[in-house]
Amino acid sequence: MLGSFQDAEDALQDTLLSAWQAIGRFEGRASVRTWLYSIATNRCLNARRSASSRRAKEWNVPGVEPPEPSRMGDIVWLQPFPDVFLAGETTPESWVEQTETMSLAFVTALQTLPPRQVAVLILRDVLGFHANEVAEMLHSTVDAVNGALKRGRAGLRRRQRTGETPPLPLSPDETAIVENFVRAYQSADVQSVVALLTDDVFISMPPMPFEYEGPEAAAALCGSIFGAGRRFELLATRANGQPAFGTYLKTSDGTRRGTGLLVLTLSGDRISAMTRFEGTVLPWFGLPRSLPAR
Repeated sequence: MLGSFQDAEDALQDTLLSAWQAIGRFEGRASVRTWLYSIATNRCLNARRSASSRRAKEWNVPGVEPPEPSRMGDIVWLQPFPDVFLAGETTPESWVEQTETMSLAFVTALQTLPPRQVAVLILRDVLGFHANEVAEMLHSTVDAVNGALKRGRAGLRRRQRTGETPPLPLSPDETAIVENFVRAYQSADVQSVVALLTDDVFISMPPMPFEYEGPEAAAALCGSIFGAGRRFELLATRANGQPAFGTYLKTSDGTRRGTGLLVLTLSGDRISAMTRFEGTVLPWFGLPRSLPAR
């Protein structure tokens, strides 16, 4: 709902603290699960109001002059979610269902909707609460909840990018795409990177607002990043159910400095989106800030 790992952690702590302080007033008219989600939802609604007022960050990649962006985005609070917290889903069907509702495309689209529509969508379509339960959680009516759900679903369909079905996570098809990307990126081979992209590929880099769309824009951006002999090593991980990589810039003394986290969105046998996050998120994924010389 918040699109931010840090904000979600804060909201969770606030929820648990509030529940502990109010446990004596819990009357048992609803299940503990419903009661807790009611508290969490209202904490998230408050957090969404403050998130929408955050300022974008200026370009901060040393030694790189960015090409003209296709546009400037406004979802600058978006953060990746480590797949380690999705552990426990054992069947392919349950894994796919969960990763679909955690994908960056889905989470980003949610951030563009009014907060109460987002709350209703998640409570009804993701968590499976009934309309009357959601109405009680939000101190609303069933008719209002059903109306918000209808508008939220329509808004989500308009904002989500369509494309071919991605390969299953960790499948041979996904592995082949990922290996080709790593080979091309580590070789600073712009043409080979672009050859792996869809015609409508989309690149974003929150908290910076710069967004690039299409292979030409992607080529210009990659060319600027690989310019002046900059070379990278990639360490694999997973974020939001998608392939992701810690990016490490090779320095003159042989060390490799962590510069960011790159998350790939796949469509068929191509990459339809790349989202770059800052290096501060690397520890969330168990990745080091730097790699020693070798």
